[in-house]
Formats: sequence, structure tokens, C-alpha cells
Amino acid sequence: MTAELRHLRAFLAIAAEGSITRAAARLHLTQPALSRTLRQLEEHLGVGLVDRSTHHLELTPAGEAFRARAAAAVAAVDEALDPARAGTWPLRLGHAWSALGEHTTALLRAWQQTHPHIPLRLLRVDDRTAGLAQGRTDAAVLRDPGETPGIHTELLTTEERVAAVPADSDLARCPSLTLTDLAGWAIAINTVTGTTSLDLWPPDATPAITVEVANTDDWLAAISAGRTAGVTSTATAAMHPHPAVTYLPLTGARPIELHLAWREPPTHPAVPALATLLRDLLSC
Repeated sequence: MTAELRHLRAFLAIAAEGSITRAAARLHLTQPALSRTLRQLEEHLGVGLVDRSTHHLELTPAGEAFRARAAAAVAAVDEALDPARAGTWPLRLGHAWSALGEHTTALLRAWQQTHPHIPLRLLRVDDRTAGLAQGRTDAAVLRDPGETPGIHTELLTTEERVAAVPADSDLARCPSLTLTDLAGWAIAINTVTGTTSLDLWPPDATPAITVEVANTDDWLAAISAGRTAGVTSTATAAMHPHPAVTYLPLTGARPIELHLAWREPPTHPAVPALATLLRDLLSC
């Protein structure tokens, strides 16, 4: 048997009423029909949800735990099928770090003006697909899209790289830096979502020490502690200013590609509109 929404509604009514008789009346069902529905759900889950051994019906520990999950599932379905909200569910735009940099505010405001009934939610998800692979986002801004089956990517623009150094270091007083200038420093590298690796450096000027981190917050903390530097995009400088970190132009380093990615077919009908808006915004 495949559990259906009616099984969840039946169980929640029983839990709320504390009686199969009252729950059956509430759902306009016969008591035997409701009992069969509950039994089907329990057989599907492989656990007892209701303790029938006492005069007053009570949920088992498994039933108490399942009640919250069932309520959340029913609420989500009701919201999705609400005619008054059709087409207005949020569009979830994922990013692993820095979103669109200096263009982030412009995107949010332009979207609000052109699509006032569809909220655009920015979600930071620390993985390579910024939540697309797990279904946590509908589209994503990616700087290292890689190859993921079922995900379409479109190049939006490129971003220049910058160096990030401790604000009290000698390097912070330079007008700009090169990769060779950083060769004697430990380099903070985000191994989960970052776009910097030692391959970026010339073979004769590769840093000897790296500090591996898993997200932007830890990357900034490593640099601000001193004797560690980093390489990132101009978007990070715009979105993550830090009193103990100085961002400087980095000459001679290849730029970073910024992509928009989404599943095919799109999981939200507004994804094509988002792609069009981003093309227009970033072409100005």
C-alpha cells in the first residue's frame, strides 16, 4: 500500500480528538472505515501509532513523533494547493557564497518590482550546487558549476579575483598584489565551495602551506588571525567586508566565471524569468 494524504489527515484527526468515534464524525466517515485507514497507515510504517489498550485512546511514542511530521506534510500540501496562493510560492535562489556581489541588492529590488507576487528567497547552502542537487533550491548562482546530471548552467559574467590579506600586514599597504607576492604565505582554501586551488599559481611560485576551511566565515577567520592570505572574487569583497581583512586587486590571475544553474525541467515556473532578469541586469 502507498500512503496517501487521506491517511495523514485521518491520523491527525484521531490524535486531535483522542477518539476514533469523534474523529470519524469530524471527517464524516464511519468508525470502521476510519479504523481501517489508521491500520493501513500503521502497516505501511511498520509501527503502532495509537495505543488501543486503554479506555482513553493515546498515541504511542512513535505516534507522537510521527504527529509532527504528518502535520508538517499536510500543511505543506495545503499551502501548495491553496488557489489563493497559486503561482506565488517563493523562488529559492541558492548560492554558496557572496550571491551576486554588488549586484545582489539590484537583483532583489528589480525582482520585487517586476514580480511582486513571487517572493525571491536567497539561500546560502554550503555545497557545490548550492542546494540544487538536494532539491533545496530552484536555481543557484555558481562559480564552479562542474558537471551534475540534470542541471543546466548558463554563463552570466566573469568576476576579477582579489587578494585578501590581514589588515595589519605589510601586504595590506600595497596598491595591488600578484600571485607571486602571496607565495610565501599560508593560503586559506575553501575546499567545499571555493574556486581557489594551488593550480592557480605558477609552478615556480606555489605556496607551500594551505589552510583548509569549509565556508566563507571560516575563511575570513583564518585570514584575520594573521599570516594567512586568500584569493577570491570581487563579490566577496562587496558582500563580506571585515575590519581585520583588506581586499586588494590581484593582477595576472584568471577571472572567475559566474553561472546561473537550474534543474531541467525547472522546479519553479519563474526560473526562466529570473534568468532573463539576470541577463539584463548583468549586461548593463
